[in-house]
Amino acid sequence: MNHYETVFILTPVLSDSQVEEAVRKFEDLLKEHNCEIVAKENWGLKKLAYPIQLKKNGFYTLIEFKGEGTVVADLELAFKR
Repeated sequence: MNHYETVFILTPVLSDSQVEEAVRKFEDLLKEHNCEIVAKENWGLKKLAYPIQLKKNGFYTLIEFKGEGTVVADLELAFKR
């Protein structure tokens, strides 16, 4: 198993419950691929270095996990949806 960490940014227009639901969706995807979640940090709403889709802020989340390399492509696809 390899050790990975990923930081993803969610749109600032989501409510707290919607942010939690989205994070849970990514965690569930990792668990489906038999990954072990080592750590999860909610960094909260932060200013972006530059606007993305006209948004200046975003909800940042860090997840560290151990898993096989095949999960990375599925995780990237889920991030884009």
